[in-house]
Amino acid sequence: MAMRLRLLCFSIAFVALFSLSPHAVSVADAQVQEILKDAKSVAARTRPIETFQIGHPETVFGDLTFLGGLELLASDRKVGGLSGLLSLDEGQGFLAVTDNGHWVSGEVDQAADGAPLDIRNIRFAPLLGADGKTLQARWGHDTEALTLASSGLYVTAEFKNAIYHYPWPLTTGKEHMLGQVSLPADVRSLPRNAGLESLEAAPEGSALHGKMIAVAESSRSDAHDFSAFIIGPDGFERFSIKRRNRFDATDAAFLPNGDLILMERRFNLRDLIGLRLRRFDAASIIPGAVLEGDVMLEADFNYQIDNMEALAVHQTGQGETILTLLSDNNRSMLQRTVFLRFRLND
Repeated sequence: MAMRLRLLCFSIAFVALFSLSPHAVSVADAQVQEILKDAKSVAARTRPIETFQIGHPETVFGDLTFLGGLELLASDRKVGGLSGLLSLDEGQGFLAVTDNGHWVSGEVDQAADGAPLDIRNIRFAPLLGADGKTLQARWGHDTEALTLASSGLYVTAEFKNAIYHYPWPLTTGKEHMLGQVSLPADVRSLPRNAGLESLEAAPEGSALHGKMIAVAESSRSDAHDFSAFIIGPDGFERFSIKRRNRFDATDAAFLPNGDLILMERRFNLRDLIGLRLRRFDAASIIPGAVLEGDVMLEADFNYQIDNMEALAVHQTGQGETILTLLSDNNRSMLQRTVFLRFRLND
C-alpha cells in the first residue's frame, strides 16, 4: 500500500507539472511580503559592492551592465549556503533555497534601475516532506535549484537526484511537499558530486514552453560534457553542454525570448575562484544537441565574486531584463554571500 501511494504521489506531481503553462503563476506578480510569513526572522546587515572588477570603475561587461551588489551578513548560519534563487515582484524580493534544505526569503530595497541598496526582512524555514518532517530528517536535502511552473515550485536535490514539487505561494513556510517528479534510472543514478544542479521552466511563448530543463553539476573531466535533460509531458529527452576549463554548472535561467543562460563556477586550489555565464540560443536547445554557447561574462578573483551558485532573471516594468547572481558561502566565516545585479543590454 505504501508503495502504491508513493507512486500515485509521483504521478500526480508529474502530470500537474504539464497540466498548466509555466509562469501562469507569475514570479513578477508574487508579493514578497506574503512569502514565509510564519517563518523565523533573521537579523542581517549588508555592505555595498560598488564596482564589479576590484579597483576599476567600468560597469559594462560585454552585453551586461553592472548595476551594483551587496554582501549579506546574517546572524544565523542557516541563511548561508544559498544555492537556488527566484526574483520576486520585479526584483523587490527573492526566494532562495539553501543546500541544507531551507527556504530563505527577503525584501530588496532597490534603485530605479534595479541596483540593490539593501536586503531586509529575511526569513527562513525548513523544507518539509509530504508527511511534515524536514528533508534533513530523511537526508533528502542538499537542495540546489528551484524554478516556478504554474503548478508550483520545483526543487532539485543533488544527493538524491530528485525533483521535489511544492505549492506556490509559500505563504506560511510550513507547506508540505506535494510529491516528486518521476525520473528515469540514468538521471537518478548520476554521481552525487555530478547530480542535478540546475532547473528552470521555459517561458511562455518559447519553443520549450511547457517544459523544464535540468543540468548536471559536473562530469568526469573536461573531455566529458555536462548531462542535460528536457523534461516534458512526453517524458525526458537528453542533450549535452560542452564542459571547458574545469568549470562546473551551478544554475540556469531562461531569458524572456527563450535563450538559456548557464551559470558556471570554479572553486578549487588550482584555479581559486571563477565565474562564467554562457548563453545558448533558444533554437539550439533540442534533443541530442551538443551545445557550446557564447560566453557572456567571465570573472576570477580580481572581481567581486565568491562561490557563485544561484541565478535568477526578472523583467522590470519598463521591460528591461535584470540578472541576479548569488553566492553560496558554505556557512563558512572565510567566504561571503554576495548578491549581484546586471542589466542585459540587448
